[in-house]
Amino acid sequence: MFKLAKYLKPYIWQLIFLVILVYISVLATLKLPDYMAEIINKGIVVKDNSVIIHTGINMLLVAFVAGLATIGIGYFASKIATGFSMDVRGLVFSRVESFSLTEFNKFSTASLITRTTNDIQQVQMVLIMLLRMVLTAPVTGIWAIYKAYHLAPSMTWVMALAVTVMLTIIIILFSIAIPKFKLLQKLVDRLNLVTRQNLTGLRVIRAFNNEKFEQANFELTNANLFVNRLMVIMQPFMMLVFNFTALLIIWVGAGLIGSDKLQIGDMLAFMQYSMQVIMAFLMVSIVFIMVPRASVSAARIAEVLETEPSIKDPQKPIKSKTNGVGLVEFKDVTFSYLKATIPVLQNISFVCQPGQTTAIIGSTGSGKSTLINLIPRFYDVTEGAVLIDGVDVRDMNLEDLYQKIGYVPQKGILFSGTIESNIKYGAPKATDEEVKKAVETSQAAEFIEAMEATYDSPIAQGGANVSGGQKQRLSIARAIIRKPEIYIFDDSFSALDLKTDSMLRRALAKEIEHKTVLIVAQRISTILNADKIIVINEGQIAGEGTHQELLKTCTVYQEIANSQLSEAELNSYGVSQNLENTSKIGNPKSVKGGA
Repeated sequence: MFKLAKYLKPYIWQLIFLVILVYISVLATLKLPDYMAEIINKGIVVKDNSVIIHTGINMLLVAFVAGLATIGIGYFASKIATGFSMDVRGLVFSRVESFSLTEFNKFSTASLITRTTNDIQQVQMVLIMLLRMVLTAPVTGIWAIYKAYHLAPSMTWVMALAVTVMLTIIIILFSIAIPKFKLLQKLVDRLNLVTRQNLTGLRVIRAFNNEKFEQANFELTNANLFVNRLMVIMQPFMMLVFNFTALLIIWVGAGLIGSDKLQIGDMLAFMQYSMQVIMAFLMVSIVFIMVPRASVSAARIAEVLETEPSIKDPQKPIKSKTNGVGLVEFKDVTFSYLKATIPVLQNISFVCQPGQTTAIIGSTGSGKSTLINLIPRFYDVTEGAVLIDGVDVRDMNLEDLYQKIGYVPQKGILFSGTIESNIKYGAPKATDEEVKKAVETSQAAEFIEAMEATYDSPIAQGGANVSGGQKQRLSIARAIIRKPEIYIFDDSFSALDLKTDSMLRRALAKEIEHKTVLIVAQRISTILNADKIIVINEGQIAGEGTHQELLKTCTVYQEIANSQLSEAELNSYGVSQNLENTSKIGNPKSVKGGA
């Protein structure tokens, strides 16, 4: 938890004031046994009512001051802890936002959610208790021991024995509990992951009747029960020590009173001080029940905050040599995932010219999506370089790089809000006319205008209340309204029917006439008219050219074409003779499609 202590710096003055209140509260609380001893020794024993009344009034005033100080301690402890957790939560989220896909793969989304919510909550709860109890308990314990020693030095061994027994119990229990606390947070991660998977894949789970939530829930419940049962043992043991200590003090004190070595009031005051020492240790032990788990949570939070993004702004960024062109060039690009032994992409080189459409096609797992993810630096190349307008993307500010790109992912991602807010996500200042134009281009106008609230129609989280094709069209509209120099469509037409696909591509051609366009596609019909088609096979370029050229020269492309196009469609391009040579590998049942 010490790694997170630096984030308390903004609250230093509140902490100082809290410490002052703790000091006042302790002094006032420890003054009460003195007044009680005085009332007994000088009031009750000698039957002096004036002493009882005078001392009693002082006792009430001191108790009132102690009460006010305790309220102040609770207020500032809560304010500091909640402010601290808010700051740390913001820092964690900001750091996560700066992560590349490499860091996301390292932590997993489920774990990052747990660290941002549950882990910070654990630290906040313990911090409140630390500020309220642990600051008070040591001061109370030390000062109470000092005052008790001066009252009855011959009885301090009783207090020492009680403290020793308590510490032994605490150490034994914690040595068993700490490993379980570490396991507990991992199980929370696991439950979070399974819950997210179950909720997002609910239809598949129902179809196959295979739900795994119960197992994760059972494991977490068992771990929690073990820890809670272990910690429940602590309180009865502490109360046993508490009561035996009181009994021992009375036993020993009675002998001292009988020999006139101790007054009754002093013995009762000593008992009060002893109880306060024991209560101080009891409070600390209660806090430290939660400290092991909070320390695990703090370490997990610190791990996120200390992880430097592998992709970040360069120290000396370079501006594009030309303005608003969008020339994309891959130079001998090789890419490997972290700890992978085989590169996903090898020696990739090609150029995407402004005003042209470059399509990328290949079999499943060939590296198509990975290839285009290198342009916006979702990953960085292992070897070679990706250039935009002659500048390596690694030498550009990320903000400048993203401004040049309109990205439509393979899976349409929408956010809770309205249709308009989702379309304006990349261009918040866009006008209503620009929104309507982007919607018309993306062929989304028909279904939007059919809705009761049209552009103000609500969108559920993840776009759960619209179809896959509607998601894709809204995602395309979101990219169009941004008016970037480079458009990247990562298989963004797969959920559209052929008619809508054709209409959308015709409308797009007018809208992005002078822009650089990259399309990853599964269907050859989507990229027939592309200016250049790059065929990727096993991480390498297997062919490059137009549709007609590739049908004549590229075996891999011929396989894909033969699996997707009818004989009449192939004959219309005058290449049936060429495909006869590949008939053995062109069987649709044995050919890898363009997925």
